[in-house]
Amino acid sequence: MHAAETSPGPLRLGRFEVDATPPLQSPVAYAPARSITDPLSARGVVLIGAGQPIVLCAVDWIGIGGSGQAAWKARLATAAGTTPDRVSVHTLHQHDAPRCDFRAEELLAGHGLGQTRFDSSFATGVIENVARAVKQATADARPVTHLGLGTSVVDRVASNRRILGPDGKVKLVRMSSTKNPEAIAAPEGTIDPVLKLVSFWNGEQPLAVVTYFACHPQSYYGKGDVTSEWVGLARNQRQQTLPGVLHVHFNGAGGNVAAGKYNDGTPERRPELAGRLADAMRRAWDGTTRSPLQASDIEWRTRSVALPLGAHIKAAPLEAALADSMKTPAERLNAATKLAWLERTSSGEPVQLACLRLKEAWILHMPGELFVEYQLAAQAMRPKSFVAMAAYGDYSPGYIGTAIAYTQGGYETEPRSSNVAPEVEQVLMDGMRELLK
Repeated sequence: MHAAETSPGPLRLGRFEVDATPPLQSPVAYAPARSITDPLSARGVVLIGAGQPIVLCAVDWIGIGGSGQAAWKARLATAAGTTPDRVSVHTLHQHDAPRCDFRAEELLAGHGLGQTRFDSSFATGVIENVARAVKQATADARPVTHLGLGTSVVDRVASNRRILGPDGKVKLVRMSSTKNPEAIAAPEGTIDPVLKLVSFWNGEQPLAVVTYFACHPQSYYGKGDVTSEWVGLARNQRQQTLPGVLHVHFNGAGGNVAAGKYNDGTPERRPELAGRLADAMRRAWDGTTRSPLQASDIEWRTRSVALPLGAHIKAAPLEAALADSMKTPAERLNAATKLAWLERTSSGEPVQLACLRLKEAWILHMPGELFVEYQLAAQAMRPKSFVAMAAYGDYSPGYIGTAIAYTQGGYETEPRSSNVAPEVEQVLMDGMRELLK
């Protein structure tokens, strides 16, 4: 549905940036945090004047799913004086970073595994800090007079993770890093190499820059050395270049895209990848075209969808795996997150898709680890428009492949990785088509 709008008023923009770095020994994706390489943040903007306020928030965590999403949205909505359906919370998906799903944590805690994979008290504290910042940003919002749009090609960063053989099946998996000569030599494959940039201005003064690019953001990871990775480093570099201008970055539909072709996993690659992304951000900024923006040019659209459950999402085996002390901690975490997703879908609670229209710019806000084909399809639905995508919203569905991808094999569409059925493609394509009308 298209959300009902109240009469537009003067357009204003609030900006917020909050530390989201976990304490040492707090669980991050694959190990307890042992060091802080660079801090994490939660940052975003509040658009005021086009109906009830709209909150866009990007967090340097691996994923926020289910009840975690609900908590973030409810609290930020209250802080901004709006409703949860007008709040969009996404992660950048860094791997040495926290995850958040309060129901999954409850399920783990019921089997003596509390605080081993989630740190709920830390997450709750971050939510409260962000809410306070959103409230202050709303109060301090500044006038917006112009919209800026820019694009650039990101060179030698992204490559598709799934290399198909002559039989149409996944022949070779090229993840975030590789030293396999065959994987390095293989073509980039299906990616979206274009970075999209949106900026908000008060006269000649830029207020905020928001960028979108689809790629897994890992260079090397897994030991608990907390970092915002090359995406966060590039974003931060650009913010230092333009003092006083908030920079927010969203990860696009990068579920099957990573830096593997250009990354051998050595520490030297991280600043190289950051530099290439920062250069693309700079070129998109330099090529920005500005035009006047009024509140009447802005529209927030939402569509609630029921994502089809994967056939493997069944309560009895998942409960047995969660209770089995012989299973690895990762297997029990996987069971808990799947059970939380099953409970949610069984209750009839839908997943929200959203679209922010800024004149002829359309920005989709989507769940899960979407394959890049969804982003490319959205652009094809409005070929003459500026179309960007923020994925990694509700993390609960896991990877979301295309229908054919579920017949091709590969990690992303395995039962451990994806919590939805192949029919998900039709549901999401229909939803995007409706939002982009």
